[in-house]
Parts: sequence; structure tokens; C-alpha cells
Amino acid sequence: MTRLILASQSPARTKLLSHAGIRHEILVSDVDEDAVQARYGVTDPHDTALLLARAKAEAVASLPEADGALVLGCDSVFEFDGEAHGKPYTSNVAKERMLRMSGAMGVLHTGHWLVDCRDTEPDDPASAGSGATIGSVTSAEVHFMEMTGEEIDAYIATGEPLQCAGSFTIDGYGGAFIRKVDGDPHTVVGLSISTLRGLLGQAKVGITELWTGNAIDPAEVRAE
Repeated sequence: MTRLILASQSPARTKLLSHAGIRHEILVSDVDEDAVQARYGVTDPHDTALLLARAKAEAVASLPEADGALVLGCDSVFEFDGEAHGKPYTSNVAKERMLRMSGAMGVLHTGHWLVDCRDTEPDDPASAGSGATIGSVTSAEVHFMEMTGEEIDAYIATGEPLQCAGSFTIDGYGGAFIRKVDGDPHTVVGLSISTLRGLLGQAKVGITELWTGNAIDPAEVRAE
């Protein structure tokens, strides 16, 4: 059975995989993001997302628990006015950003990195790993509605935006302030399922091999 390990503690990412019926485990990396960026001197938001995704995937891939599995690392960076915005962590930073974002547009970059830790020369050739260590970045434009100061304060009070790249989500309270997304909306959540499919394909793994058969069936969703 093919194993996929998600090198992230993001509830949104694991929820997205689960809703897509993709079987996975979670093993969190212990990566100092600031140290990684300082080491490589990367400042471009697109490249930063890929660099951090790779660092997380490779950190988990080096652990004995990852032996025989595929490891996926992800990281999201929001680009606004030419600046890279990660998690704000504090209410003051979140509010300053959101006041600027009101009625404007930014780009959310999500880096994906896949490491194939399966044996490349097993006794059974059918289970051979590819040895792949590959990545890709998926980007989407996020267009925000006008937000009042009171709405921003109320949103920050929920605590939701403080741990999110760019100070917003699309799959929570923050969805009320997003007018439209140009690009893969899964990217804004933090993991593009179609990008994952492409990376798995390069590692000679079909995404259907990871299906649990427990994805949410749209036919079961009924409007009241």
C-alpha cells in the first residue's frame, strides 16, 4: 500500500486531503523558516514558498518514520504590493495588512515538494520507488471586497487570521471578504490537489492509489 505523509500540521491541508478522499499520515517537520530563508537569501514570494516546502519535506523525509513513504511538504506565501506576507502572528500586524488589502488584490503562492522515500531496488520491482525529489508552485489571484474597520476587528478577534499566510482564509470566516479567486482555489487553502496529482505522476504513482473511497460525495449535499 502506498503511503503519503503530509509534512504539515495545518488543519486546513489535512481536511482538504481528507475531503478529496486521499489517505495520508501527518508528521510535522521541525523547520526554522526564518533560518532557512536567511541561509539562502530568498526574498521572492514565489521562490520562498517552494524553498520552505522543500525544507519541510526533506526534514521529514530524513526521519526513520518516513522510510518507504512519499513525503509532501507545503508552504504558502501571500504576495501583496511586491511584499511577501507570511503569518502575521499579532493582531496589530494582521490589522495593518487587512486595511491595505481591503478592496485590493494579491497573489497567494503555495509551494509543494514531494520526496519519494521508497526503496528504489526492492525485492518486488512493482513496488520500486522512483527516487524523485520534485516540486512545484501553484499561484492564485485573490480579490478582496471592501472591509470596514469593525469587520476587520471582529475577524481578528476570532483568532483565525493570525496563523494564516496573508492574514486570511478562504475556507473559514475570511471567505466573507473574498470577492473572487482567479486560479485553483485549493491553492488558497494551502494545497493544490491537481498539483499533487502531477507530482505523484512524476514519481510514477497514480493519485487513485491513495483514494480511501471516503471522499465527500457532492450528490449527498442537498440545498435546504
